[in-house]
Amino acid sequence: MSNNAEKRRQRSEKIDKMNNFEPILCGFATIVTGGGQQHAECEAALLKNASKQKNIWDADWIPFTQTMAYESIINIRPSQNNRSVIIQGLKIRERFS
Repeated sequence: MSNNAEKRRQRSEKIDKMNNFEPILCGFATIVTGGGQQHAECEAALLKNASKQKNIWDADWIPFTQTMAYESIINIRPSQNNRSVIIQGLKIRERFS
């Protein structure tokens, strides 16, 4: 089993014990974080590591469907043409892949 496959398996087992999703936040041009109990924990880690708030976007990894859900209150950004909890920009969504 590849290292990435093993990590996904371990993450899925962890999620089974907690809930049905894993918060994942991206601070583009810097780092990606995930696995916190709440999105705020991941956001705090990114900000602590010099990410800028305007570059932090939020999504959830859903292991049962192997998909991403791009919905979070943090994604509402009228100044960046994102007026919804859903990440509307395809380029931003692709960065999570």
